[in-house]
Amino acid sequence: MEPVAVAEPRNYINAEEGVLSWLLTKDHKRIALLYLFSVTFFFLVGGLLALGVRLELLTPAGDMVEADTYNRLFTTHGVIMVFFFLIPAIPAVLGNFLIPIMIGAKDLAFPRINLLSWYVYIVGAAFTVAAVVMGGVDTGWTFYPPYSTVSSQSNVLTAALGVFITGFSSILTGFNFIVTVHRMRAPGMTWFRLPLFVWSHYATSLIMVLGTPVVAITLVMAFVDRAFGFGFFDPRRGGDPVLFQHLFWFYSHPAVYIMVLPGMAVMSELIAAFARKNIFGYSFVAFSSLAIAIVGFLVWGHHLFVSSQSVYAGMVFSILSFFVAIPSAVKVFNWTATLYKGSISWDAPMLYAFGFIGLFAIGGLTGLFLATLAVDVHVHDTYFVVAHFHYIMVGGTTLAYLGGLHYWFPKMFGKMYPESWARFAALVTFVGFNLTFFPQFIVGYQGMPRRYYSYVDEYQVWNVLSTAGATILGAGYMIPMVYFAWALKYGRDAGPNPWGAKGLEWTIPSPPPTANFDETPVVTEGAYAYTEGRLKVV
Repeated sequence: MEPVAVAEPRNYINAEEGVLSWLLTKDHKRIALLYLFSVTFFFLVGGLLALGVRLELLTPAGDMVEADTYNRLFTTHGVIMVFFFLIPAIPAVLGNFLIPIMIGAKDLAFPRINLLSWYVYIVGAAFTVAAVVMGGVDTGWTFYPPYSTVSSQSNVLTAALGVFITGFSSILTGFNFIVTVHRMRAPGMTWFRLPLFVWSHYATSLIMVLGTPVVAITLVMAFVDRAFGFGFFDPRRGGDPVLFQHLFWFYSHPAVYIMVLPGMAVMSELIAAFARKNIFGYSFVAFSSLAIAIVGFLVWGHHLFVSSQSVYAGMVFSILSFFVAIPSAVKVFNWTATLYKGSISWDAPMLYAFGFIGLFAIGGLTGLFLATLAVDVHVHDTYFVVAHFHYIMVGGTTLAYLGGLHYWFPKMFGKMYPESWARFAALVTFVGFNLTFFPQFIVGYQGMPRRYYSYVDEYQVWNVLSTAGATILGAGYMIPMVYFAWALKYGRDAGPNPWGAKGLEWTIPSPPPTANFDETPVVTEGAYAYTEGRLKVV
């Protein structure tokens, strides 16, 4: 008897074939994969530049590269990692893929604008890559004038133009998410049945739409200053360089929450699923996202404590900076309360969730040091600041991103990855990250300034530890890339719900069909209807 060929089920991956079907797609899931490959590329480039920085700092003498080259190394690393990986990674990849499915919709509200946002991202990235190819930029990722507008001999205009263009990608994505959440929720999906993943992305989108235009205008002002000598930030022409810092940080401090809030979104999903419990204080966690988004716009002045700002203004910004810790602490408290007496599974996504809470707690607590006027004067522009923002922005975001990728990888591709390797990678990443950045708190408190390519001998031990940690961390990042690629071909089939988790995304096949749902779902219960250690039977 002749074997009968069984047709492979159609899904969003195999529904259409050919490169053009991907480049012209309007499917939010395919666009999420386009972003996945793009941000992964820039993560690798930014990571290699970071390794160059750490190798230079292995010895005190600065004997690997010259000072100017070192400036270009850490600047290009910062620009690429902040604007082309940390900001878009979770919203553009996981948010794009999951938000329509989580609310029971077939796609985002504006599919064409969604595809346009990816092309805008690529065009902005192309300008930044061109700046790197032409020799890089040496101003620091903050582009502070007057160095960026008057003195620098590097490719400031090209790099700033790339960042400016990419900002429109964030605005379009945020606008699309807001309209989608308002207009396309399935019947029964009330605001208080929304997954907390959606709540956090909604808050993030508000920051994207309201804050990104400010930094775009700021970069335009710096651009015309440098190109045409307008003098917005040039004291010789009546301008003020501190004005740039006010405008830049009005966006860039909330931008920290553009990176961290989506990470918190992932955490809520992982903790509920792997503790088998409803999120403790759901409404508090939901509204804390909005509180972080709102208060985040009021704290930019703590970046200017030593910039001639008045003491009274500094006191106000100091108090407000302490205040933003409250909604962040609410989230950590509620996650911890959710874990209490939970039936915890020690799968890889949960290990990343624990790692996130640890790194975010350290980053958050050290942020209180920087919010304190007197302490900030002592550690300002030292490696203490470098360690702090890496714990929050890099540690928090990358561990949440990796945790989310592991959790939803079976849904995205229909395959399971090797769990033992995944647990090992999570451990290596956590150890490598702490060995890289915790010594920088110590060496920074001792007085080692940031952005210097050489240092006095007494700091070498801490820098050797930090470079060793960076090597381990690099391995921790690379291992998942290998086994994810392996799993795409050899991984076992995942099935619709390999974790036994709640949520609309787990009610459809893996990978999902193009239209997500055969019929529009009707939602009759909250997002986390778990009961003490087992799934609630409805």
